[in-house]
Amino acid sequence: MNLARRTAFVPADRLTGWADRFSAAHGGLSAIEDTDDGVLLAMRDGATALLTPPWPADGRPGRGAGLIERLAALAAQERQLGLLLVRRGGFAVGVAVGGKLVAHKVGSASARSRGGDAGAAVAERAAQEAARIFSTANFEYLATGGDKLLVESTLAAPALRRYAGHSRLAPLAVVDPKMDVLTRAAADFCSIRITITDAVA
Repeated sequence: MNLARRTAFVPADRLTGWADRFSAAHGGLSAIEDTDDGVLLAMRDGATALLTPPWPADGRPGRGAGLIERLAALAAQERQLGLLLVRRGGFAVGVAVGGKLVAHKVGSASARSRGGDAGAAVAERAAQEAARIFSTANFEYLATGGDKLLVESTLAAPALRRYAGHSRLAPLAVVDPKMDVLTRAAADFCSIRITITDAVA
């Protein structure tokens, strides 16, 4: 049996409806379990959905009658994030609250750097802009995406050293960090990450 997996991001206010539709599409709910990684929904046809909160409870658990309601309440909390997306072609940095950007900057590699070490040039510019944007906020978590090595290179800059101790959220896969991608990333980082596994004969 082959297993097909995909990932979806669902805002807190849509989680209950999403779970109901997923259950109906897969023959009904067989079991629901609270795991270390999130809430696991098992369907009667063999499909599963792992619902992972955007951030840890950190002493502020969600409230509700059931597991899904409590997870949605946790994700609905308006926690502040510092976003850093970096690839060789450009970068995007921002601060988000409740899935919305409150500050941002998007940039690309200069024409000169594209012929040389574009990655180093982008990391340097990203660090400068991130230091400026991040200094305007008091965020709890770092949310990163793109090229892992360039992200780490950017965060290693002296200007960003003060943020090294911040907790990090699970990274996002980012192809091209432009403004629309940053806007979507802000929403996704504040949403429930759902890993769906369909049993395929």
